[in-house]
Amino acid sequence: MSDLKLVVGDRNFSSWSLRPWLAMTVAGFEFETIDIALDRPDTRENIKKHSPTGLVPCLLHGDFAVWDSLAICEYAADLKPEARLWPEDMRARARARSISAEMHSGFQELRTVWPMDIVREDLEMPCRGRLERDVQRVGALWAGCRETFGADGPFLFGRFTVADAMFAPVVSRFKTYGPVDIPDTAQVYADALWALPAFAEWRRGAQREMAA
Repeated sequence: MSDLKLVVGDRNFSSWSLRPWLAMTVAGFEFETIDIALDRPDTRENIKKHSPTGLVPCLLHGDFAVWDSLAICEYAADLKPEARLWPEDMRARARARSISAEMHSGFQELRTVWPMDIVREDLEMPCRGRLERDVQRVGALWAGCRETFGADGPFLFGRFTVADAMFAPVVSRFKTYGPVDIPDTAQVYADALWALPAFAEWRRGAQREMAA
């Protein structure tokens, strides 16, 4: 039994939970997942049993807690450096951290107007104004990283990194509310991330939750 436990919310809706779960799963960690149903009268009480913030996700390593998606990914990268969750090249690593931080703190219109609903792929919605600017920025980021750093594999920096985990919910949003007008290079990348076995596993969990 692993001493790592990841507290997550509903797989269909909790984009922040998806990010560290995906990073840790692809990196080959053994960990227990503690699932908390969101938007229930006892949700916060149940989360507070594990997370000092009362929010998900939260990683428990024995009696030590790490919260916030990006902080958990950083901790996982430190725990298992051989997984290379950040690029080895200094400039690629700096770019990966830059775009991960941008995703962490930006794209407010995209998040608000197109919330993650991972089991749905038929909610085509107009993309204009600030939402369109967010979508175009994401497409430019993906295409730029692929063209500059992605020669060694299908992901933003070749092999899978934290940056891919940070943008995974955006790929889901584009599937749910798209199609979106992004560069072909960016769309090929989005398709590769969507096809990742770990991502498919998370979606199956979301489908089971919604069915129940």
